[in-house]
Amino acid sequence: MSQPFILLPQPQVIETKEGFYSLIDNCLLLLDSPSPQALCFTAQRLQRALTTYASVTWEIVAGTAVPADQVGATLSVIPGSVRHPQGYELSIHPSGVHLVAGTPAGLFYGVMTLIQIIQQCGHQLPALRIRDWPDFPHRGVMLDISRDKVPTMETLFALIDLLASWKVNQFQLYTEHTFAYRHHPDVWAQASPLTGEEILALDAYCRERFIDLVPNQNSFGHMRRWLIHDRYRDLAECPQGCDTSWGYFDEPFSLNPLDPRSLDLLRSLYDELLPHFTSHYFNVGCDETVDLGQGRSKEVVEKYGVGRVYLDFLMKIYREVKSRGRTMMFWGDIIVQHPNLVPELPRDVIALAWGYEADHPFDRHGALFAASGVPFYVCPGTSTWNSIAGRTDNALGNLRNAAENGLKHGALGFLNTDWGDNGHWQPLPVSYLGYAYGAAVSWAYEANRDLDVVAVLNRYAFRDRAEVMGRIAYDLGNAYQVPGVQNFNGSILFRILQWSPGEIAQHQGLTEEGLHRTLRYIDEVMSHLERANMDRQDADLVRQEFAWAADMLRHAAKRGLWALKKARGAVDSTLQGMLAEEAKRLMAEFHHIWHARNRPGGFKDSLARMERMMKDYQT
Repeated sequence: MSQPFILLPQPQVIETKEGFYSLIDNCLLLLDSPSPQALCFTAQRLQRALTTYASVTWEIVAGTAVPADQVGATLSVIPGSVRHPQGYELSIHPSGVHLVAGTPAGLFYGVMTLIQIIQQCGHQLPALRIRDWPDFPHRGVMLDISRDKVPTMETLFALIDLLASWKVNQFQLYTEHTFAYRHHPDVWAQASPLTGEEILALDAYCRERFIDLVPNQNSFGHMRRWLIHDRYRDLAECPQGCDTSWGYFDEPFSLNPLDPRSLDLLRSLYDELLPHFTSHYFNVGCDETVDLGQGRSKEVVEKYGVGRVYLDFLMKIYREVKSRGRTMMFWGDIIVQHPNLVPELPRDVIALAWGYEADHPFDRHGALFAASGVPFYVCPGTSTWNSIAGRTDNALGNLRNAAENGLKHGALGFLNTDWGDNGHWQPLPVSYLGYAYGAAVSWAYEANRDLDVVAVLNRYAFRDRAEVMGRIAYDLGNAYQVPGVQNFNGSILFRILQWSPGEIAQHQGLTEEGLHRTLRYIDEVMSHLERANMDRQDADLVRQEFAWAADMLRHAAKRGLWALKKARGAVDSTLQGMLAEEAKRLMAEFHHIWHARNRPGGFKDSLARMERMMKDYQT
């Protein structure tokens, strides 16, 4: 018997059977558990779904002392009843629904699956049996709130609800300077940061949905937002700037690990930040310490090696984290460059093995941590940053690679990252594709590796009755390939918008033919947008966001054509004037879509990159 519905994530084992269960009004939703109060939130989610999608009203009751013929569904928590603590078994048969799990979390995940079935089947549910459990015990999403978007609370609550419905159980907000530290107000003054009160509210909201809100504060590299201020500049490794693989930085970047005051600063941050979180984990970052050894630690690095100096400071941070009762997470990009030092890591840390290209060596890095006995996560990404509309094929390949090799080497978790490099120009819904596929393959890799991504986006992300938005998101996200020029960690179309005309013209492989082909491709993809019929409160905003993203990519293609012509002396003043007018419109629209989901802080910095683009047309 064929499966009559699409689920996200697809369960580990699903058996369809003959027959149906017809939902009727005025049944009971029975909570069978020693602590039914712990199941109320989950039961209320199911209760609302029954009313919304099947037009029936069921009362929630606890215990078994009720007439059996009035019970429509039984939700049971029986310790040890299923093998995995987050697993569940769901049975739908002609006489009713029975869902059993060993823990309240497992029951919640079973209800999320049942709700998806009700959404698609209405009042007549097909008979079936589902046995389900996660491949990775920790399945997270990390959202960058430091370059440059800090979402509103409404945006964060909606995102948490979406991720919870896909069985994601960990959430991190990447923070450099966007928590309102009361002892350090100058650092976040213009950033519209999250306050302690807001974190407390987010933490409680996440807990109800069985999501662990993990504190995240970068603590070594990426400290520019702190070190540019006079109060902190003398804590920098290179106070006046440094060389990096990305070019010369004329501002400080990393803390000086040899200065005891660096650790004093971190103690101050941890003591203020951590009490707002119930999580036992803490991500201290410590990635991309690109200037280590170039400045104040140069002599010590030359004597002992950059890896040793890095590890020594990491261990100092570790002791601070452990003394506060937390398990330290840290980005593993630096330590894997010194494999001989990996075995020295404590066995109660979690290394975060990250990489964002489809062919990233998760296999090699996973093998290194596993052989050393160091717990680790695999950390792929949505591939949306430096792209505007995403990089669909790369994202799917990257997420699949991480899940496959994480399972191969025994990773504890899967953390799907969503960065905001170079202005955070991508609208949030562009990330839904990566969130959805990452949630799927981290729950059940084999069952979801060949997931119909377009179909699940239409149904569970965009809720599009016309079934077009999923295809638009998928195909627009592949526009990065059409010019025929690949770009590491981003799209060539995005780079064109931030490069000078001279840099554009010098890029090998960029052709007028490829850019004209790109314009035709985008027009074809977006020709279906007006047909979208989304059942979302923000449906109009989603349309505007994707229309703007497409227009930005078109602008990039036309800007590339203008720069190539200019380089060969064929100045097209008509095209230049048109680009100037178009840039004004795009910036005005950017103002609108930014502020619809995000706080004002950071917008000025992000817009400044567009203003630099605009100046090229005014010369």
